[in-house]
Amino acid sequence: MKILWATDIHLNFVDSTTLDVFCNEIISLNPSVVLIGGDISDSKNIGKTLLILAEKIQCPLYFVLGNHDFYHGSIIDVREEVQKISNGSTYLQYLTNTGIVKLTSTSCLIGHDSWSDGRYGDYSKSNVRLNDYVMIRELAGLNKQERVEKLNALGDEAAVFFREQLSQALQNFQHIFILTHVPPYIEACWHEGHLSNNEFLPHFSCKATGDLFIEIMNEHPDKNMTILCGHTHSRGIAQILPNLVVRTGGAIYRQPEIQDPIFLKE
Repeated sequence: MKILWATDIHLNFVDSTTLDVFCNEIISLNPSVVLIGGDISDSKNIGKTLLILAEKIQCPLYFVLGNHDFYHGSIIDVREEVQKISNGSTYLQYLTNTGIVKLTSTSCLIGHDSWSDGRYGDYSKSNVRLNDYVMIRELAGLNKQERVEKLNALGDEAAVFFREQLSQALQNFQHIFILTHVPPYIEACWHEGHLSNNEFLPHFSCKATGDLFIEIMNEHPDKNMTILCGHTHSRGIAQILPNLVVRTGGAIYRQPEIQDPIFLKE
């Protein structure tokens, strides 16, 4: 099985020629499945963009959403729209509302958007103000304390989802692939070749999911987990435990790219 993975492709910034080149590259590699790790477009274009990808590539597309996908809109509304589109598509599957996806007899896929939850770094002293805090309805207009409480809640939501899915997946599969948007560890929060500092970490990482994955994989040393994330636009690999590795995908605006393929034995 050949798995292609892309993240932070920001297709709302590209022209039709660039989109065609990206899709044709995927088609030429003849994947079994394609994974997309969020920041696909924005709320005004996400539905149309997903349908275009499905029509052009005509291959199973498993995806999560990133913060940019909610810009100019609402988390709740965008998730509802995307789920409705996925329900009517042969190829699209929104993992945040999906259960466990069997890849091979020994491996499976679980995914959730996740969110930067403000817990790594030093949120109280950070002066970073992302566009998220202005352009996403649930985060706009909040003061600093209200915002971190909402970020905590969004991170916790992802952790609860993963805990429920992993409890079942680990009974049936040896290798768990996690697709998410936000890095779950400081060691995986790369930016331009360096790890993020305390100023930026609260806004670019999710401790709630990271703590959960360590807890669960420590309890299952005979199992393996590979986490695929993005958000920071910088490539990196972090070995968190002997059986837990994180791959962070690179990205450049207006140049959507495919990460290194993943090959699995059927």
